[in-house]
Amino acid sequence: MPQPHPSESVSINIRAKTRQRDLIDAAAGRLGRSRSDFVLEAACREAENVLLDQTFFSVDAGTFAKFQALLDRPLPPTDRLRRLLKTKAPWEADQEQ
Repeated sequence: MPQPHPSESVSINIRAKTRQRDLIDAAAGRLGRSRSDFVLEAACREAENVLLDQTFFSVDAGTFAKFQALLDRPLPPTDRLRRLLKTKAPWEADQEQ
């Protein structure tokens, strides 16, 4: 079977429950997008995240030792760092209200 050209459109078929389809349609509608565009963009974004999370870096022992030394060394205390560490995360700040 001949392989499609990289810019050629191909069909991807999936089955979904009515509830899933309705949820996707509602979200796509809020963004003014078609169901296909919404699903394809979401799937590609998740695929990129999975592949990026699985990236493996191979380095020699010397490079690894230098990298590990950097990770083990604490950052020097600065006013910016102190402010950052005292700042509550947005989800923590919401709980106080």
